[in-house]
Amino acid sequence: MTKTASGYDLAVIGSGGAAFAAAIAAQRAGKRVLMVERHTIGGTCVNTGCVPSKALLAAAEARHVALDQRFPGITTSAGPVDFPALIAGKRGLVEALRAEKYTDLAEEYGWQILRGEARFVEGPALEVTLAEGGIRRVEAAHYLVATGSAPWTPPIDGLAEVGYLTSTTAMELDALPESLLVVGGNAIGLEQAQLFARLGTSVTVVEALDRLAPFEEPEISQTIEGVFADEGVTVHTGAELARVRRRDGQVVATVRHQDGGEIELSAEQLLVATGRRPATAGLNLEAVQVKVGSHGEVVVDEYLRTTNPRIWAVGDVTGHPQYVYVAAAHGTLAADNALNDARRVLDYTALPRVTFTSPAIASVGMTEAQALEAGLRCECRVLPLEYVPRALVNRDTRGLVKLVADAESGRLLGAHVIAESAGEVIAVAGYALANRMSVAQVAEMWCPYLTMAEGLKLAAQTFTRDVTKLSCCAS
Repeated sequence: MTKTASGYDLAVIGSGGAAFAAAIAAQRAGKRVLMVERHTIGGTCVNTGCVPSKALLAAAEARHVALDQRFPGITTSAGPVDFPALIAGKRGLVEALRAEKYTDLAEEYGWQILRGEARFVEGPALEVTLAEGGIRRVEAAHYLVATGSAPWTPPIDGLAEVGYLTSTTAMELDALPESLLVVGGNAIGLEQAQLFARLGTSVTVVEALDRLAPFEEPEISQTIEGVFADEGVTVHTGAELARVRRRDGQVVATVRHQDGGEIELSAEQLLVATGRRPATAGLNLEAVQVKVGSHGEVVVDEYLRTTNPRIWAVGDVTGHPQYVYVAAAHGTLAADNALNDARRVLDYTALPRVTFTSPAIASVGMTEAQALEAGLRCECRVLPLEYVPRALVNRDTRGLVKLVADAESGRLLGAHVIAESAGEVIAVAGYALANRMSVAQVAEMWCPYLTMAEGLKLAAQTFTRDVTKLSCCAS
């Protein structure tokens, strides 16, 4: 028998960062909220994405530092990795954060979470098949789709038969593989490749485009390729998997290069990191006239409203940039627009991105190529880290800062960094970009000595002076 739950101002499908931001905003406004979750509360970031991956990256970094020989007089060593203990520690951290930031928080705010599978039916309304059994019909003034995204794999001959890892399942292995073939050389593939390599796995990366980090500046790609070479990671760019099969307990991949040549690569495990796609299967969106794009994304307008005026969508499921901070901003904005008719929009001009390799990669604003494609006449400068004092004392000058500026006004158009703490550096660049600062203004900013952020100021100074002829803390 179907029971009906009604009287809600907002019914939210999903329980990740976007869903929680929307629910909190609605509850604070005195609205009645219901949330539906079919799997684990908390969504991708806390359960299978940002939190667990960065926790394991930190552990791998600690081992790498223990083996580092940069500092004379320091004798270090690192023994074999207790991988099950590492995974158990990661799992404990995830469970603690899930409780603190999601489960307990929902209880504190006081909204109900239904555990079950939701699908739209005419009305619009939701039909929820409950995990405990039975069906619940949910009726609300507005509905919010916040179902996120899931790993996507390209059609590769034999892939389904051999079995493969994704960025999610790789972090649940019960043993460290001796060898790993990573398909994909963008953010997720780079992080996972370096993570396992630093734990002692022999890693090979295959990227279909002509360089690693293919959407970053070419100088950054060249640097991270050098880092991977130094750390023993084998890289094949301009190559893709034609077919895979199992032989003698190994995954054997036929890799086809852009010139038509083929080679065979084998590894104990295969990890496919070729991106994520919106998770909309089973929502029955067509029943409520919600348009879906070619990759399964829910089509929304600038206010995050779908083609049904009572249904909204936020986060990864919309096809917008797949960052949890975008999802959270979406959730708050959509709740305000839906419940208060606020008609707010987001500006993505100064949206930063970070890849948590070591050194880290971070960017904000336009690349040089994007500025040229937009018809802008730009001027660029690249500052190698050997001219940044913080990098010198760290004994690690692998990296650079690249700034893209408008040639006429000098206004900063983009900043691109590969360095330790690049994420923190790019936050500063983002503020400069959001405030339409010129590189001359950035060059005059106060910046603490012996911080990596000083590299941003030094890079800006290269537009008008030779920083190699400055004393170590001269401005």
